[in-house]
Amino acid sequence: MRAARFHRHGGPEVLAVETMPDPVVTPGQVLVRVRACALNRLDLWQRRGLDRIAIPLPHVSGADVAGEVVAAPGDEVPAGTRVLLQPGLSCGRCAACLDGRDNECRRYDVLGYQSQGGYAELVAVPAANVVPIPDHVTFEAAAAFPLTFLTAWHMLLTRARLRAGDTVLVVAGTSGVGQAAIQIARLHGARVIATAGSERKLARAAALGADAVVDHHQQDVVAEVRRLTDKRGVDVVIEHVGQATWDRSVRALAPGGRLVICGNTTGWDAAIDLRFLFSRQLSLLGSYMGTKGELLQAVRFLADGRLAPLVDAVLPLEAAAEAHRRLEAGDVAGKLLLAP
Repeated sequence: MRAARFHRHGGPEVLAVETMPDPVVTPGQVLVRVRACALNRLDLWQRRGLDRIAIPLPHVSGADVAGEVVAAPGDEVPAGTRVLLQPGLSCGRCAACLDGRDNECRRYDVLGYQSQGGYAELVAVPAANVVPIPDHVTFEAAAAFPLTFLTAWHMLLTRARLRAGDTVLVVAGTSGVGQAAIQIARLHGARVIATAGSERKLARAAALGADAVVDHHQQDVVAEVRRLTDKRGVDVVIEHVGQATWDRSVRALAPGGRLVICGNTTGWDAAIDLRFLFSRQLSLLGSYMGTKGELLQAVRFLADGRLAPLVDAVLPLEAAAEAHRRLEAGDVAGKLLLAP
């Protein structure tokens, strides 16, 4: 099969399309022909190299996959079934897995992280990670959905316990997690304020359902939030940028507000005035991926059209390096996809 992979860490130029052996499918797994694979920032970090984490080389990245089942040794899933893949890999046997908290599994992994991923024509995954999709859902929409919508679902509904009527601030509203969070929050009756950094992205965030948009390069985000909420602040902040936006995200919270963070794209070193934290009774919540059960809940809304991933562009597998350059440059609104 053909795959875009790297043999050493470095810039986008280390990615090359090569021929490699087809995956070996073991009992309990299925072989999927990849029709679309979405990029995530995790792919960039793998390619550059991660401190104290060994990425198996040569490596094929790609956590977000949609395609067709080619073979399943145990006939778990019929050949030809159109599917998207749950990107989280877990043991299925530990207490956390059996309690439905598979994203807390001690052996938890993400497809294409320590395993070979979807920048390829074929990928082998556990049968438990296969989610059938109806014919009217395109492979592009299905591939753009799993990781970001699962992450945003877990952040909003499980960690922040979103309630109808809450006001939510979504930082970087046209990022992968951001565009998912806007839609999920609106679906559950929240008012949404989203930030973005260009007129194009602000318009995209508004089109996704944001009630108000703020240019985080040109405007004072905290001042705008206070103006839009009659000086109260927001009930929930969806944060994934990290160090660059942390302080204003905290200051944008209303008394009793909840900040949920799932990443640190701009850095991990953040501080907080503890007096502000306890006197305003704020909650700071970490969030990582989500459970298989949550993905199955979210996919119902993909199937009926109430959740629709924002796709920026679909590129051929040969353009994997260019796709990485675009994602690194921030020149993306929504998801970039590769189509093997």
